[in-house]
Amino acid sequence: MAHWLMKSEPESYSWADLERDGATEWDGVRNNAARLHLRAMQPGDEAFFYHSMSDKAVVGVMRVTRAAEPDPKAPDWVRVRVEPIRKLARPVTLAEIKAEPALAKMELIRQSRLSVAPVRDAEWVKVLKMADHPRK
Repeated sequence: MAHWLMKSEPESYSWADLERDGATEWDGVRNNAARLHLRAMQPGDEAFFYHSMSDKAVVGVMRVTRAAEPDPKAPDWVRVRVEPIRKLARPVTLAEIKAEPALAKMELIRQSRLSVAPVRDAEWVKVLKMADHPRK
């Protein structure tokens, strides 16, 4: 199973929206590198839901339930289906991620403009541990 980070502006589609809907098509991605990441996703892969722009924090964990298919709105692009697994005990902010040496190579930091990026196993575990502990 692979791990990912997927960004959404909470004003457009938030974690609360995903919980309410129970699942959604993750579409609208218009970046070549992010499209390659969407194409690599498989059912069962898990992804962090990241609120971009205003919150700048990992807020939940979701599961990919269907592999990439053409986006009907733009057939040259793709979409995947995701469902919520759980809200994190507390959001893990971008500032906390940047301050954590173990996360220095995380794609969220290295390629900050990507809306979909892979997350290494050790990074996945670290972010989950951070979410389960109060801020320092």
